[in-house]
Amino acid sequence: MLDPYLLRADPESVAHSLSSRGVVLDLARCRDFEIRRRQLQMETQELQTLRNLHSKNIGAAKARGEDITAAKAEVATLGDRLKTAEQALDVLQAEIESFALMLPNVPHSSVPYGRDESDNVEVSRWGTARTFPFIPRDHVDLGARLKAMDFEVATTIAASRFVVLSGPLARLQRALIQFMLDTHSVAHGYREMYVPFLVNAASMRGTGQLPKFKEDLFEIPTQGLYLIPTAEVPVTNLARDRIFSAEELPQRFVCHTPCFRSEAGSYGRDTRGMIRQHQFEKVELVQMVAPQESYARLEELTGHAESILQQLELPYRKVALCAGDLGFSAAKTYDLEVWLPSQETYREISSCSNFEDFQARRLMARWRNPETGKPELLHTLNGSGLAVGRTLIAVMENYQEADGSIGVPAVLQAYLGGQTTISPAG
Repeated sequence: MLDPYLLRADPESVAHSLSSRGVVLDLARCRDFEIRRRQLQMETQELQTLRNLHSKNIGAAKARGEDITAAKAEVATLGDRLKTAEQALDVLQAEIESFALMLPNVPHSSVPYGRDESDNVEVSRWGTARTFPFIPRDHVDLGARLKAMDFEVATTIAASRFVVLSGPLARLQRALIQFMLDTHSVAHGYREMYVPFLVNAASMRGTGQLPKFKEDLFEIPTQGLYLIPTAEVPVTNLARDRIFSAEELPQRFVCHTPCFRSEAGSYGRDTRGMIRQHQFEKVELVQMVAPQESYARLEELTGHAESILQQLELPYRKVALCAGDLGFSAAKTYDLEVWLPSQETYREISSCSNFEDFQARRLMARWRNPETGKPELLHTLNGSGLAVGRTLIAVMENYQEADGSIGVPAVLQAYLGGQTTISPAG
């Protein structure tokens, strides 16, 4: 959520920043909000002062033995007027908050200008795409040859955009999850967490999923709960209504969860295979840090996600998202895109973002600044380390052989009992 003071004091500046995202801020509405807010605030303050003064005079008059009936009636009238003004102010504040909750974050000054993903800026590349002596198959064909990836039975069990993995691919996915968790918790120093996969509306609102993206969520109305779209939601909410000491920062968490997304608005996109599913696995990295450190921590967190790709020896590129392609809550984002031979292109496998204090303001997640001794909003960051399903796809396609077998990356072989190849025969 944007700083309400900035939105009141300098809406033109906010409008200019948001315009880089293609968002038009309703300045007339902002000014109207501020005029009405000041009027109601002034009215409530004046009525409060008058009521206090009259109450004090009643006490003095009563002590002198004077008739205070009329004065008490006047105080009651002032009380009624004050209550009405306070209620009107509360309604207005709620209206302002609803308006503000729909506004995205302001891009950081280092974010490249652009309207959509075509304007994203490539920062670096790692690895060399393998040259195949045969036409590489996609993961759907490879999974079918292994008899270990079934979309039809998943549709029978649930609906489209689900998959059933079995045998070697189920085990390979589990190995990927364990490898990622071990790397981030042991080598990178994140604290591993297990969290609820269902959360309440306050948690969704705290990280920016609500109210803006309600249609993208799977909701259980009778329980007032939502299936999580990412571990970002429950893990970041660990900081809700908390004040951390400077010594407790940074807070760094890693968490594996299933993720659930309705994919509203994506119909017709990536309908083949596992690229865009309603249910998928992800290992998420979350950091809560002092504001002055957050951009250094973004580079660090992104590097941690990159290390997984490097150890798996998967070619990828790092891309800085332009302002028009930023996620709703992000101030700056790097996407990591892995090479998929069947598509001859790079596809997103991780997004690493700094939200600055956007989520923290919604969550009232704070730290105590030792220089001032006062609580201040901290900064939150997260990134996929990595999206497991897409990593599975990338391993299958990049390590495939002509006979349909799949080589096992060296770092995963210990997780598979020393197995070096997954073949159609076994």
